[in-house]
Amino acid sequence: MANQTDIQPDRPRPPRRAWWHRLLRALVGSVLLLLMGPLGVLAFGDVDLERPWYEGSQDRVGLAPDAATVQEAVVQVYGARTVRWRGAFAIHPWIAVKRSGATEWTTYQMVGWRSWRGGDGVVESSTDAPDRRWYGAEPMLLAQRRGPGVDALIDRIEEAVRGYPWSRSYRIWPGPNSNTFVAWVARQAPELGLDLPATAIGKDYIGPTTLLAPAPSGTGWQVSVFGLLGATVARTEGLELSLLGLNVGIDVDDRRLRLPGVGFWPGPADTTSATPPPGIEPSPP
Repeated sequence: MANQTDIQPDRPRPPRRAWWHRLLRALVGSVLLLLMGPLGVLAFGDVDLERPWYEGSQDRVGLAPDAATVQEAVVQVYGARTVRWRGAFAIHPWIAVKRSGATEWTTYQMVGWRSWRGGDGVVESSTDAPDRRWYGAEPMLLAQRRGPGVDALIDRIEEAVRGYPWSRSYRIWPGPNSNTFVAWVARQAPELGLDLPATAIGKDYIGPTTLLAPAPSGTGWQVSVFGLLGATVARTEGLELSLLGLNVGIDVDDRRLRLPGVGFWPGPADTTSATPPPGIEPSPP
C-alpha cells in the first residue's frame, strides 16, 4: 500500500490557447517580418526623407526613344518610388504609348488628389519624354513592346483605360490606387506581359466582390480579398503571397525573390528584366 506522503495531487494543466490567439500571434509575427524590407530601405536605401517632394528632379533618364525620330509603335510601362517615407513601401506606375509615326508620347496614370476632389483620377498627358523622374525618384522600365502589332495593343490599352471602374475612387492602401489602375489595364491587355514588383502595393486589389482574377501578366491567376490577403500563381510572377499589401514570393522563371520594400532580389531594388530600347543609353547619374 502506497504511503500517503508519496501521493501527489494532480497539477492543473495550463489552459490551451484559443485558436484565434495563436492565429493572431502568427499574423503579427508575419507582418513584423515583412516590414523588415521597407524598414531596411528606409535605413539603407536611397529614399529621400528631407527634400520637399515638389523640389524633386523631373529630368529624363534616357529609357524612352525619341518619338520624333522613331517611327515604329512603342508601349512602355514605368514605375518609380513614391515620395518621402512612402517610397520605402510602394511605387507609382504609369503607361506610355506612341503610335506608329507619332511625334510625341501619351501617358496614362492614376492621380489620387483628383479623385479625392470628386473628379476623374485617370490622367492622360502628351509628352516628349515619358521617362522623367517622379519627383526625384528614378523610374524603372517594367515592360516594353515595340514594332508590328503594337498599334493594336495600344488600341486595347486605351479601351481598358476608358473602362477602368475606379477612376473616381482612390485609397492609398490597400487600393484602388495607381497600381490598381495599371494592373487593371494589364489584365485587359495580357499581350503587354507586365510583371509588377512586390512594391506595387494596390496591384492585388481586384474589387470589393471579386475574389479571382487573371494575374497582371496574363500568365496565371490570383485570388485576393480586398487586396489585403491573397496569392498569385503565374508563369511570369511565379508564386507570390500577399498579407496586408506586403508581398513576398519567388519567381522561378527569372530565379529571383519578390520582397516587400525591395521589389526584386537579387539585383538592384525594383528592377526587372526589361531593358532599355535598342540604341538608348541611360543618362549618367
